[in-house]
Amino acid sequence: MVIPEVLFFVILGLLGGFTFILVEKAEKWGDLATFFAFKRYVLGGIVGYLYSIGYSEWRLPDGLMSFVSGYAGTTFIQSLISRYEKSKS
Repeated sequence: MVIPEVLFFVILGLLGGFTFILVEKAEKWGDLATFFAFKRYVLGGIVGYLYSIGYSEWRLPDGLMSFVSGYAGTTFIQSLISRYEKSKS
């Protein structure tokens, strides 16, 4: 895998996380710089990277799916983490 391709998916995942914060959570501009928003950005980038590992050869659908994964996939990851923490305690 080539580095620019990985960066393509990471950036699209990050943009998906940013879009989630912008659409769902932000009520004012300061909300884009909170710790919760930062976690979503980082998780969006990670989800984009994970998507780049298993993507197919089609560019447009994969880029779109990486963006969608960054938008919605971070909610899935956070729910897994919270379930793990509940089962641990």
